[in-house]
Amino acid sequence: MEGNIWLQNQYRIKKKVVALTNQYWIEDWNGRELGYSRQKLLRIKEDIRIFTDASMSAEVFRIQQENVMNDWGTFSVIDSPTGLVVGKIRRSFASNYVWDEYQLLDANGNQFGKVAERAGRGLARKFVPFGGLVPEHMCLEVNGKLVCEIKQQFKIVGDTWEVDLSSMPDYLDRRIILAAMLMMGMVEREKK
Repeated sequence: MEGNIWLQNQYRIKKKVVALTNQYWIEDWNGRELGYSRQKLLRIKEDIRIFTDASMSAEVFRIQQENVMNDWGTFSVIDSPTGLVVGKIRRSFASNYVWDEYQLLDANGNQFGKVAERAGRGLARKFVPFGGLVPEHMCLEVNGKLVCEIKQQFKIVGDTWEVDLSSMPDYLDRRIILAAMLMMGMVEREKK
């Protein structure tokens, strides 16, 4: 199963806030751990490492910011064993002011889709008092077609996001979507 864990259709990301830094677990829908990441406290550029588990002994992929300014930054999703870029994520202008939105790019920088928060929820989350308690509801589009929704479960402490990628084309690397979900948790939530 190890060779095809990034080709599954259903994933869950859980965030725990019990330590000094935020910790994230990637699971399949049966609760089997597929990856682990811990947010760094001090950083100039985002460099998010995803390991097989909390021991952090085997890195499976990483997300690296390409430039220092991340307001509209581009982040490469890199397969750690080979060093190959499998895709990229670019924050859109709307992410800073209206709702969370990321452009999904192939390894050459060509946009093939986007992940965007529903506008009403995004405005509430950014501008209404205690708006951060409103669960995120993101739509994933590939080539202009809605293929799935990323839903956050309501929790006061910690977060859980779920996604069913059954309608996503098989040739697209799921790590790009998982990276976007981690970015929502690590970067966007931090700004709110």
